[in-house]
Amino acid sequence: MKVTTKALRTRVREILDCLDRGEPVTITYRGKPRARLVNIEQDRKKFGSTTGEFPVFGIWKDRDEIEDVNAYVRDLRKGRSHAD
Repeated sequence: MKVTTKALRTRVREILDCLDRGEPVTITYRGKPRARLVNIEQDRKKFGSTTGEFPVFGIWKDRDEIEDVNAYVRDLRKGRSHAD
C-alpha cells in the first residue's frame, strides 16, 4: 500500500489494518517514496528476536563492547550530568 503523508494522518486505522495483514506501507512525500512501515512482529521474526531486542547492525555490528543494545543506548542518552 502507498499512502501520502497527509493520508498517514487521516487514515491511521486503515493503515494499521493493512499492517496487521502483513502488507508493508510505503509513505510518499510529493510523489516520492520516503519511508516504509512494516508490522513489528514480522520485523522481529526477520531479526530472530522474540523479546523485542534487536541486534546491533551497520557500522556498529563489529563492536564487541556492546552486549546489551538497550543498555548501551540508555547510557548514551543519560547525558553528562549523570556521569560518574
